[in-house]
Amino acid sequence: MSALLSEIQDRWHRMFTALAAGDDVPPGSRLRTEGLMEAIVISGLVPPEQVTRKMGDCYLRAFGHSLEEDFGRNWQTFYPFPQIPAMAKRAPVYPSAAD
Repeated sequence: MSALLSEIQDRWHRMFTALAAGDDVPPGSRLRTEGLMEAIVISGLVPPEQVTRKMGDCYLRAFGHSLEEDFGRNWQTFYPFPQIPAMAKRAPVYPSAAD
């Protein structure tokens, strides 16, 4: 495995583990990792399908269920490669004053 792919997998692990624990992930971390994903494909080291599959494996380990289970079978329509579906859960919002 290349050092670049190993770094990408480490970043996915940190992101998905944090999200699964209910924490947030800074957008910069996600965006930089997406750039590395694009770079590894452009360099010809790993095809995009393999990158996506490995990301899905990491997601499964962190959340205990697949990307398809959370985002639907066609999740890549909304998150095309190299986008990472790494969004924090919405915080509960309660009205502070009556209207």
